[in-house]
Formats: sequence, C-alpha cells, structure tokens
Amino acid sequence: MEHEQTIPEQRKGEESAPESDASAPRRRTGRTTLLIAGAAALGVLAGTITGYAVQYHREPTALPPLAQQKMAAPKPQAMSDTTTRRSINANRWHKADEELAKKLLDVPGGAKSDFSGAVSVDMFAAGYYKEASGGLGGLITDRIRSIASADWTESDRNFVEINLLRFSNRNEAEDFQLGIEHYMPTKEYAGNAGKEVPGVPEEFGHMWVDSEANEKPGYHPLRSGRAVVRRGDIVVSIQYTNNRGEVDESVLADLAKRQMERL
Repeated sequence: MEHEQTIPEQRKGEESAPESDASAPRRRTGRTTLLIAGAAALGVLAGTITGYAVQYHREPTALPPLAQQKMAAPKPQAMSDTTTRRSINANRWHKADEELAKKLLDVPGGAKSDFSGAVSVDMFAAGYYKEASGGLGGLITDRIRSIASADWTESDRNFVEINLLRFSNRNEAEDFQLGIEHYMPTKEYAGNAGKEVPGVPEEFGHMWVDSEANEKPGYHPLRSGRAVVRRGDIVVSIQYTNNRGEVDESVLADLAKRQMERL
C-alpha cells in the first residue's frame, strides 16, 4: 500500500516541473540593432546627396577679393633732368627708409652733393662690393633692413661717402662691423692696424688711413681713410678719399663723431 501511494506523489512532482524545450527559437536582438543603424546611415547619406544636388543647380556665390586689386602707388617716371633715383624706381622704396636717411649728416656748405638719401640693397651692393652678387647675398643673410648714403665732393680733392646700414638686430650689426675690422688691416686695404675713434669705445668703432697712396702714371695719388662705428643696430661706414695723397685723420674722426651724434 505504501508503494502505491508514493508512486502518484512522485508523478505529481514530475508533472509540476516543466521540462525545457531545446527546440524553441531564441530572440534575435542583434539583428534589430543592425537594421536601425543601417537605416540611420542611409538617412545621413541620402540627406548629403540631396544637399549636393540642390547646391549643384544654384548659381555660384562670388567671394570677396583677398587682396586689393589696385594699390595706390606712385608711377615710375622716365629719366630726365628733374628725376632722381627714387622717382625712377618709385615702387622699390618703403616709407621707413626715409627715417634712416634723415639721420645722415648734412652736406657741408660749399661742397658738391652727389647724392643723399635712401638706397636699395641691390644698388648699394653693386657699388660697394667687388662681387655684387656675393655681397648682396651676404647682406640678405645678415638681415639688412635699410640703407642710406650721402656722397659729396670738396674742392675737387676730397671725396666723402657715408653709409648707414640698419640691421634687424644688434648682433647682425656687430657681425658686419667685425667683418670690416677683420679685412681692413690687410695689405690690400689699409695695411695697418688703425686706431680708435676719439670719443667712441673701442668695441664700437675703429678708423684706418692707408699706409701707402695708390699711385699710377698720369694720375694724382689717391689715399683713403676709413672709419667704422656702430650704434645699436646701425653701422656707420665713412670713406674719406683725397686725390693728392694726403688724408687728415682729424677730419675723418670729426666726421665719425658728428655722424654718431646724429644717431
């Protein structure tokens, strides 16, 4: 009897625990997410294509000019008795060049002025260096900013040339000054060590007078004096030449001193 009673209880317990059906399909959540992402991408692509299609049929919008089409500048003039180097090459100058030219010494009374004012770098290199191209390249490397020159003649015997060279900083100006001081004592130039410029510290200036005059048959003997001084980013180079073989050191020193005062 006990056996008959336990069998139904066991069957009831077995019936109450539902068996899992391995053959039932699982819920596919990844496919739905993929469909939504694909639809979003297609929507963005369709909107982009529509925008390009609409813009393609519109007239292009004109953009404002990036620079002035016509700049106000003086026109170069043909050479005549009334023109100067500045008026002929009107567009090669900058207003800042005039500031340096104003610092030049005035041409003394009774002297014949050959030129006084701003000079372009290439024109200066052509008249200053034996090899203009190399000199021009050196000035550009040394970051030259502006140059001003004054030339005059006194009594057809003394020829004075003053050059003011402004560099981008003091270091470049000092390098240019030291370069001159390096080659001036050689025989090809002054041929001596020179001396200090009175009133100018040794590291800021020096002067030389040629040891020998340059003499050629049929010509007057030429002798030159040279003074180089520096103030800040400006180097002063003064060439004083006499065609009788005589150079007064005091005159050269006075020119250097007065030019320094103008700076």
